Amino acid sequence: MPQSLAQLYMHLIFSTKNREPVLDADVRRLLKPYFSGILRNYQSPCLAVECLADHIHILYVHSKNIAPCDLIEEIKTGASKWIKRQSDAYPAFHWQRGYGLFSVSATRVQPVARYIRRQEIHHQKTSFQDEFRRFLAEYGIAYDERYVWD
Repeated sequence: MPQSLAQLYMHLIFSTKNREPVLDADVRRLLKPYFSGILRNYQSPCLAVECLADHIHILYVHSKNIAPCDLIEEIKTGASKWIKRQSDAYPAFHWQRGYGLFSVSATRVQPVARYIRRQEIHHQKTSFQDEFRRFLAEYGIAYDERYVWD
C-alpha cells in the first residue's frame, strides 16, 4: 500500500504534581486553546479539552507521525513552561510524571467528548483518584497503587 492511513482517537488524562488544586480559573480557561494549539502543531486535532484545578482531560486524534510518549512530553512541557510565565503564583509548577492514555473507538468519540466537557459536574461527586482507578479497571490495566500517584 503506497499510503499510510490511521485514525487514532485518544483520551489523555494527567494531573498536577501531587494532585494539588493549583490551577486557577483564568489559567484553566487559557490552557484549553493552548493545548489545542500544541496538538494542532503536531497534526493531532483536539476534539475536547477540560482543565480542572488539579487535572486535565484531552480527547484528540493522534497523528501517525509522532510517538504517543513524545507528543505527551511536548504537551506537558510546553504547558508547564507557559503556566510558569502566566503569574508569579506558578514559579514551581509541575505536572505529575505519569499520565493515562486510553484509546477511544470511533463510535465512542461523542460520548467521551461529552464526558470530558462535563468534568466540573462529574467531580462534584467523584474524586480524581476514583475516576482514574475506574479508567484503569475499565481498560483492564494492571497497576500498583504505590506508583500511580506521585
